[in-house]
Amino acid sequence: MNKISPQSLAAKKAKGEKFAVLTAYDATFARVVDEAGIDVILVGDSLGNVLQGHTSTLPVSVEDMCYHTACVDRGTEKALIVADLPFGSYNTIDDTLSNATALMQSGAHMVKLEGGQWLCESIRLLTERGIPVCGHLGLTPQSVNTLGGFKVQGRDEAGARRIITDAKALEDAGASLLVVECVPTELGQRLSEALTIPVIGIGAGPQTDAQVLVLHDLLGISRRIPKFVKNFLADAPDIATALENYRVAVEQGEFPGPEHSFD
Repeated sequence: MNKISPQSLAAKKAKGEKFAVLTAYDATFARVVDEAGIDVILVGDSLGNVLQGHTSTLPVSVEDMCYHTACVDRGTEKALIVADLPFGSYNTIDDTLSNATALMQSGAHMVKLEGGQWLCESIRLLTERGIPVCGHLGLTPQSVNTLGGFKVQGRDEAGARRIITDAKALEDAGASLLVVECVPTELGQRLSEALTIPVIGIGAGPQTDAQVLVLHDLLGISRRIPKFVKNFLADAPDIATALENYRVAVEQGEFPGPEHSFD
């Protein structure tokens, strides 16, 4: 069985083939997600919300992330595993390298960081040392207190240009993937066209190269369901079928629709 790699995802983008990403936090759900043909499993710090019951991702620790990454690794055969570096774990170069190394040793194939150009030195350091990186722009949940809440980003042209500039800088520094969250559909498209690396949207419209959702949101069991989410279990007989339906809807460009996107 061929493992998904950053290179195979880049090849999909080059051929205009969309792919699906989904979170998972344990071995059982990782196996179901993997068997549904999802290309990338994100071990997100969203576990703080959906597993630990917090109102934000800020309390999640590196130890939490390593534990859940190891669990997901045991249940995964094919998908690329991306693990979040949690809040406060990449403020310095030394912390970034140490904590990213711990996640990779726990089973991650790539780490994800939230932020713009200030991360470029860290991204270069990680990639030089064999640690692939996924960036995250737009609404960055770890910065919710400075953003003033969970708000759509890049609605004005100045804000959109800042995000595009940051995205290009992250790509130039060596990032292999980029997640963009809660931005207008037009900006999601502009980012996908501006970058050669795949852009993974969540609340970023249908024109990005891929889509990601939180597993518990997709199943309709989260405490708060964002606008950009569709409950795929509502019309499916079981969880496995719901995940397969999500994958197919993403690959065929049927999800997200206008009702899941921002102007």
